[in-house]
Amino acid sequence: MTMPRRHRRLPSSAWLLAGLLATAGAAATPKTYQLDPVHTRVLFAISHAGFSQAMGTVSGSTGLLQFDPDDWSQARVEVSVPLERADLGDAAWNKAVAAGNLLDIKDHPQASFVSTRVVGTDATHAEVTGNLTLHGVTREVTLAVTFNQLKRHPLPPFRRTAGFSATATISRADFGITAWKSVIGDAVQLTIQAEATRSGKDFDDQPDQDPDNATPQEPVPPDAVAPSPANDAPQPTPQDPTP
Repeated sequence: MTMPRRHRRLPSSAWLLAGLLATAGAAATPKTYQLDPVHTRVLFAISHAGFSQAMGTVSGSTGLLQFDPDDWSQARVEVSVPLERADLGDAAWNKAVAAGNLLDIKDHPQASFVSTRVVGTDATHAEVTGNLTLHGVTREVTLAVTFNQLKRHPLPPFRRTAGFSATATISRADFGITAWKSVIGDAVQLTIQAEATRSGKDFDDQPDQDPDNATPQEPVPPDAVAPSPANDAPQPTPQDPTP
């Protein structure tokens, strides 16, 4: 006798397949990280009249990263770069670069990058293409990205941290920055070092500010241990040194 349709049961193999698909979908969800402005820095190098590559840095970038190390295709990044913090190591050059005929910091204080696609080439490398807005002009740029590591940071507050390095070369003329052609080259080499963190409440493996969970090879920092009652003097708090 044929059972009524409402009482039929799926074969166990079908339930197993459905469970595997659901698990795979959950595992592929990218996590959201915030860029660490202290440990995210853009280095730029450009020809100085053919004599050398003049170098400068920009610190303080902010933004969001969505990332799953097992699926590069779902990664996404949005970054804002404060150009007023561009530093070439000389006050006069900093002022000249910020002027209206070059970066024009007064009218364009920020540069931004928003990814549009990410193609992984292997487990630790990807090409990240997106829209770079600089000097009020938007152009498509591709970054060659290296994924350095993803783990809990060894210092308090023990945030889960992802680290990346990236390179790209752009033309300043493509962004309408054309002054001083006889002194300043056109090709700008970019080198980016970035760290992005998740807060402790988002951990999937380690709680926030829990020194008991420090791995054996990573000793607990002094500020994670209560001071001795016999010593009432204030104890200095070690800070993660800025490079």
